[in-house]
Amino acid sequence: MSQYQGDDAEYMADEYEMEDVDDDMDDEFRGREMGGSESDVEEYEHSNNKSNDTTATQARSGKDIQGIPWDRLSITREKYRQTRLEQYKNYENIPHSGEGSGKDCKVTKKGGSYYVFRRNSRSVKSTILHFQLRNLVWATSKHDVYLMSHFSVVHWSSLTCGRNEVLNVSGHVAPSEKHPGSLLEGFTQTQVSTLSVKDKLLVAGGFQGELICKHLDRPGISFCSRTTYDDNAITNAVEIYASSSGAVHFTASNNDSGVRDFDMEKFQLSKHFRFPWPVNHTSLSPDGKLLTIVGDNPEGMLVDSQTGKTVKPLCGHLDFSFASAWHPDGVTFATGNQDKTCRVWDVRNLSKSVAVLKGNLGAIRSIRYTSDGQYMAMAEPADFVHVYDVKNGYEKEQEIDFFGEISGVSFSPDTESLFIGVWDRTYGSLLEYGRCRNYSYLDSLI
Repeated sequence: MSQYQGDDAEYMADEYEMEDVDDDMDDEFRGREMGGSESDVEEYEHSNNKSNDTTATQARSGKDIQGIPWDRLSITREKYRQTRLEQYKNYENIPHSGEGSGKDCKVTKKGGSYYVFRRNSRSVKSTILHFQLRNLVWATSKHDVYLMSHFSVVHWSSLTCGRNEVLNVSGHVAPSEKHPGSLLEGFTQTQVSTLSVKDKLLVAGGFQGELICKHLDRPGISFCSRTTYDDNAITNAVEIYASSSGAVHFTASNNDSGVRDFDMEKFQLSKHFRFPWPVNHTSLSPDGKLLTIVGDNPEGMLVDSQTGKTVKPLCGHLDFSFASAWHPDGVTFATGNQDKTCRVWDVRNLSKSVAVLKGNLGAIRSIRYTSDGQYMAMAEPADFVHVYDVKNGYEKEQEIDFFGEISGVSFSPDTESLFIGVWDRTYGSLLEYGRCRNYSYLDSLI
């Protein structure tokens, strides 16, 4: 993945800024650079007012789900959407990869209705630190979600519409437990690049290879480690899983071309695989036997999870990949790429992908399947999350359309909720959708 230097640094400003298409829009969408400003606190306090949130009832009555006052602007939503589609700059490591990827793409039918809007909460700000890494939102139940908000990992309850800080990395963080191999001196001012929360374990990865592990049912920090002291150290992705013995593990994918497996029962590194290029994302098959490896190479890999040896290359993408996910059936999996496509693969025949799904604006930076395998969500860098009907061959999709950079997407483990983090200085928020059911009486319980 890219480092913060040269042209990439200039790109950061471009990608994170919604184009000012006229003076009114400039007033509404001002100040969208990555850096802070003196008004940050004022903006945060303003956003913390729940009156800025949008409920399902208000949306049904015609209010914009993000609270954008289109009636006071001299541009319509439709016109601004068209402007975004025309002007948004997709980041590519390989020039024109997005143009060349269209020929294999599946034509899908839009108009699916699988998840319905419940609430947009501007009371909680979802933020991003690296423009290519978008795995910063994790749901642990249909009402509970964890996300990055500036220098804090916060827990948000959609039941109470309340937030509480779980981890603050703005100052010094050190483990309160003593384990062999744990970095007892801890870290100072960690820049969190990626996050994972599952089975009461939270793991945050940092720009300098930091790993901070916290058990949600214990006070303090359980474990700290630095994967590498290389200059090219950023932790690109973390995945938490239960091993065949039931022990909780996690894998860390790093820019130093390494994938490391940590045993959180023993609090130690259990495996370390090296690959020819920086690894941006790794996902483990449901049976624990195979790893999908994607990174700074158009080709991905399917490797043996015990040895790290390549089982089969994955050929078809035209740029670098940053997302992967396994279907619960353990037969198919998906990869997301900066060529604006998501490819679906079948382990029984990896000579070509079984489906190629195209985004609207840019790279596919995050992919999630529901635990029952019915749906798959793929997130672009901004504005669009696509939810596909997997059981019917990805023939139909629901397109969730809004404005802002996407910090992450997450289905709840029971599949009932879908959360989307939106990064924006004015309209940053957490979008919540609920699974459509035929028995609407359940709405009274939400």
